[in-house]
Amino acid sequence: MSLNHKRQTREIITKAICGKGRKFSTATHTVTPPHHPTSILGAWIINHQYEAVAAGSGIEVIGTYDVNIWYSYDKNKQTEVAKETVSYVELIPLSYLDPRHRASTVEVSADATQEPNCVEAGVSPGGGSVTLRVEREFEAELVAETKVRVYVSDQSDDPEDKDYDFDGESFDYEDLDPDALDDEL
Repeated sequence: MSLNHKRQTREIITKAICGKGRKFSTATHTVTPPHHPTSILGAWIINHQYEAVAAGSGIEVIGTYDVNIWYSYDKNKQTEVAKETVSYVELIPLSYLDPRHRASTVEVSADATQEPNCVEAGVSPGGGSVTLRVEREFEAELVAETKVRVYVSDQSDDPEDKDYDFDGESFDYEDLDPDALDDEL
């Protein structure tokens, strides 16, 4: 195989992460139990389910979870658990998006880096409902086909013509500062 020029480039089509995003959010929900609550004894979230879909320049996470509230009523003489399913849609903006990806090949995914968690629950001022504050965090990725350009050379090239210096100073990897390394390598 002979090349006309000393160096040429080729474009390789490959699947790659072409977009990333992360979002932390809080949501407030109001649940009206069958009895007027006197005090809140506990609040927790279970059965979290979600899926990710592409949405413009971001990724939407569409999901549900069940809110369970253990509360007392009748002047703290009786207790009960109120249950309610909550639906949500969270738009995660992409902090990085490769504009050269093939839109027809997009696949998106999201991971809950912090599952929905009730951080505060209290009886509303009117006394007939419970107000909950929920925190959640998602990390999302957009994977698609994109082009990568690589250099190609004729095998008869003299290794001395390369721009790379492999004979230079040796590098000791033990000298690396792990705190300075990027998490996403």
